[in-house]
Amino acid sequence: MVDLQGQYSKIANEIDEAVLSTIRSTSYINGPSVNSFKKSLEKFLSVEHVIPCANGTDALQIALMALELEPGDEVIVPAFTYVATAEVISLLGLIPVMAEVDEKTFNITATSILPLITAKTKAIVPVHLYGQSVNMEPILDLAVEHNLYVIEDNAQAIGATYRFSNGIEKKTGTMGDIGTTSFFPSKNLGCYGDGGALMTRDSSLADKIQMIANHGQKMKYHHEVTGVNSRLDTIQAAVLDVKLNYLDEYISSRNEMARFYDTAFKDIQEVEVPTRASYSDHVFHQYTIKVNNGQRDNLKAYLGDLGIPSMVYYPIPLYKQNAFNKYVTSKFNLQITENLCQVVLSLPIHTEVDYDEMSFISDSIKRFFEHKI
Repeated sequence: MVDLQGQYSKIANEIDEAVLSTIRSTSYINGPSVNSFKKSLEKFLSVEHVIPCANGTDALQIALMALELEPGDEVIVPAFTYVATAEVISLLGLIPVMAEVDEKTFNITATSILPLITAKTKAIVPVHLYGQSVNMEPILDLAVEHNLYVIEDNAQAIGATYRFSNGIEKKTGTMGDIGTTSFFPSKNLGCYGDGGALMTRDSSLADKIQMIANHGQKMKYHHEVTGVNSRLDTIQAAVLDVKLNYLDEYISSRNEMARFYDTAFKDIQEVEVPTRASYSDHVFHQYTIKVNNGQRDNLKAYLGDLGIPSMVYYPIPLYKQNAFNKYVTSKFNLQITENLCQVVLSLPIHTEVDYDEMSFISDSIKRFFEHKI
């Protein structure tokens, strides 16, 4: 799905020097590269505060802890997303309330959120799925109206830009109270292990987040709150500081592949290519088609037989996961989410554009539908 080897080979000298320099310095924990990357990412995102941490799931948990929500408080999340979004909510004794998503963008909407707001609702977690921003402006307006926090799950869309109706543009992850992201190796900005970060424009929140991520302490051995131990490894920060310089290039390459696929599939009636919303660009963490003839699983198997990887993100709605049974009734059903789980299929898309590979993939898909294999 992602050519990490090809990506590494193009910047091997820079990566090797950055890693070896860290090893030689013996500054393995909170070394200079962590602060350097923090400053670089703040500049890239045009946000006042970036707080690196150990992974994207930790980032979500720390964000919720920083907002001091109480057990039993409700947090609205999309039903169509990775488990981590709701997992941390449940872990903290909060209640994940699962909302329908838009059938075109796959993202949560203000329209789906509004009916779910109760006196117990304290926060919304929009997930910028597959690399495209949620339509944030109406959600931010809703949050102001109902005095709700907004935590952006930006694990799949770092580098994407959102356009407000007044022409102002902001990067995803910088519009809510707190943004979170993951640097898992397959992400658009991925390290060579685990890593994550939180973003905020609020200085007091930034201080609290930093404290929570460091065992709840501002001063060594003085623990003000119960915190966690969540650090971005210095070697991973060194890798990310190099790769951040190439993120725009990586996004451009992914878009080039997406346009190739769009053209290749435009005459296949059964395939619906990804929507590009007018308010957001798309960084294509995933290129996700909809296979609308009930043949998604057969197509996936066919591609697998040809050695072509593909993935279903996500095959089961959150509310049907055993981990969340206690939050929903057996009759709970969101029709769009249910349908998406049956039709979405993500194809290989990465930073190393190879037209022979893309042609092989697209031609194989065309043959599948021509012959109804």
